[in-house]
Amino acid sequence: MVGPRSWIGGLFNRSSNKRNEKFIDYLLTPLQEERLHRLQERLQTPFDESCPDHQKALRVLWDAAFPDVTLNGLISEQWKEMGWQGPNPSTDFRGCGFISLENLLFFAKTYPESFRRLLFKQDGNRAMWEYPFAVAGINVSFMLIQMLDLYSAKPRCLPGINFVRLLGENEEAFDVLYCIAFEMMDAQWLAMRASYMEFNEVLQVTRTQLQRELSLEDINRIHDLPAYNLLYH
Repeated sequence: MVGPRSWIGGLFNRSSNKRNEKFIDYLLTPLQEERLHRLQERLQTPFDESCPDHQKALRVLWDAAFPDVTLNGLISEQWKEMGWQGPNPSTDFRGCGFISLENLLFFAKTYPESFRRLLFKQDGNRAMWEYPFAVAGINVSFMLIQMLDLYSAKPRCLPGINFVRLLGENEEAFDVLYCIAFEMMDAQWLAMRASYMEFNEVLQVTRTQLQRELSLEDINRIHDLPAYNLLYH
C-alpha cells in the first residue's frame, strides 16, 4: 500500500508551530550548544541520490530489512515492499532529507527486533489498509523536528528545551527519540484501530503524548522517558 505525495509532512505543514515567549531566554551549556549545532547541521543535509555514501546507506537499510533478498537496484519496484511510495526512494526523502534515512538506519541497527516488528506489522490486529512503513518513518522524523523546534537557533518550547538537556547527556538522543516515537505511533495506531486515512490523526496524538513525556520534571536521560520501555532491547 503506497500513498499520495502529500503524505510526507502533510499534517505539520497545515499546523502552526506556536511559540511560547517565556521560554526564549535561557542558556545552553557549551556541550549542549555544540551537540545542538551538529544536529541542526544534519537537518540541512538533503538526500543526494548521486552521492555514493547516500546510495550505500540505502543499500544497508535494505539489507537490514531484507537480509535474504537481493536488491535489484536503487530504483526498483522492490522498495515498495518496505513502504516507499514508488520504485525510487530518493523522491520520498525530499520531504525531510538525509536525516530521515539516518533515523531509519539507527532504528534498524540499534533496536533490530522493534524495527522488524513494525516493518512487518507483527503485533496486534492490523488494518486492511496499513500505513506504509518507510514513509511513516519520514513523517516521524519530520514530526520530531517540528515538535522540538529544531529549525530555530535554539528551541523555544518546553519539550524542545528539555530535549536539549537530554542531548547534552546523550548525543544520540534524537535518534533514540525517533525510535521511541515510531513505537508510540504504532502502539497508538493499534489502540485506535486506525486505517490508512487516519494516519495523520494517529501521528498528532503521538505528538501530544510525546510532548507530555518530554515535559515531565524527572526526565534526566532519554532512557527515562516512560515510552522508552516500548522498545525491544
